[in-house]
Amino acid sequence: MEQIEIDLSGNKKLYFASDFHLGVPNLESSQGRERKLIRWLDFIASDAHTIFLLGDIFDFWFEYKKVVPKGFVRFLGKLATLSDNGTKIVLFKGNHDMWMFDYLQKEIGCTVYSDTLNIQSGDKKLHVGHGDGLGPGDRSYKFLRKIFRNRICIWLFRILPTRLGMGIAHYWSKQSRISNSERNEEFKGEKEFLLSYCRKMEENQHFDYYIFGHRHLVIDMEINNNSRYVNLGEWVNDSKYAVFDGERLSLETFK
Repeated sequence: MEQIEIDLSGNKKLYFASDFHLGVPNLESSQGRERKLIRWLDFIASDAHTIFLLGDIFDFWFEYKKVVPKGFVRFLGKLATLSDNGTKIVLFKGNHDMWMFDYLQKEIGCTVYSDTLNIQSGDKKLHVGHGDGLGPGDRSYKFLRKIFRNRICIWLFRILPTRLGMGIAHYWSKQSRISNSERNEEFKGEKEFLLSYCRKMEENQHFDYYIFGHRHLVIDMEINNNSRYVNLGEWVNDSKYAVFDGERLSLETFK
């Protein structure tokens, strides 16, 4: 588990957002969301030290040796501009875009993490990640996750003809929960698996804030008197993000 230290001098802030699912449910909706994200990035650019994007940025992403998915040029261009101007961009692999390799790092200058990250900023500690595969239960997905991240399986997918591979991926993407509005997420209260994960972590190491995506629900729950679990929801239906100013984390809505 990696850890980084961030000095938030000069009134700079950390921003967190997750689950944009660019690419679904259709081109018109995705491009509208993409433009909204660009407006949000412009809105936070002046005081953003680092922007953390916590996975499922794309509803599907796979990097072949010479090919990447079509689209998202406005969004990627904005990230590149922010990076060129000194804002740090951190991307986390989600369950929909776990096949990020080195293209975005080379093209944009961002940092990509596969798993969770610890952040130390002053006397505050944050534990951050996408959220898939953590906590109790869901053994079938955890097994599939290991398969999908296996180097041999990645190689086998890569040798498929690009048209076939992308066709399979986009068909699969259309079956996902975010592509089907009738599949609403259910808040499970004390049985939320990421809440259980946070409580287990807190037994061994203290964090002031645990920040995740993946659940497609906006959640802000107390773990104990000094620790909170925050889930950022998704941007297909909502536009929530979190901002950390060095002392406190707040959930905001971009309108």
